[in-house]
Amino acid sequence: MTAVLPGEPVPAQHVNLKLGPGLRQEEGTGNIIATKAGTVHHSPNNARWWVDANSRRYVPAAQESVLGIVTLRVGEAYRVDIGAAHNANLDGLAFEGATKRNRPQLKVGSLVYARVSLAHRDMDPELECFDAQTRKAEGFGELKGGFLVRCSLLMCRQLLSPDHFLLPLLGSMFPLEAAVGMNGRVWINAPNPKHVVAIKRCIEAVDPDGGGMSEGEVKAFLKTLDVS
Repeated sequence: MTAVLPGEPVPAQHVNLKLGPGLRQEEGTGNIIATKAGTVHHSPNNARWWVDANSRRYVPAAQESVLGIVTLRVGEAYRVDIGAAHNANLDGLAFEGATKRNRPQLKVGSLVYARVSLAHRDMDPELECFDAQTRKAEGFGELKGGFLVRCSLLMCRQLLSPDHFLLPLLGSMFPLEAAVGMNGRVWINAPNPKHVVAIKRCIEAVDPDGGGMSEGEVKAFLKTLDVS
């Protein structure tokens, strides 16, 4: 891992290079530079690069999953709050199997799990509610019920890691559903309301911006909660 400051060059190279949060490619030179302070990370095959920084302000990046709240309907499209500097656009046809006669009818306040299809510094971000490869919903779309937890961006990245302990630990204790957005939002649901409360409290306790609890500390914390 390498620490960078805004404006510093990053040696990101790959034939199918994809830039995540904190990086951009300069026009003309093609050089990759950092847009925020943090540590540089890349995928095992070096195709995806990003800057990891603990922040609550989300900067949209293409292909990332986000949780958004519908704030306005404009014709057959929607404006969606994703926690970024500007609201995102979501077309009414950007859902699996949607047609002009048959498409979801979202209301102001509806929660959607979506993928960022376009992220450009000079344009509002655009969203889609289907997987780019399969054109299937794959879990994207409107989320009904449940509870929305707000946390740091770093916490979301940790929850999305297959090696992180929290969601598997909770899932071994009681049934739950979760959708993690890269924009500092986590949707949780469980048949028992007290389990929803327990999940929320555990996410807040593990969040680096909160208690930063370890797995052992969470197990001890859960014993103080009524999750039976």
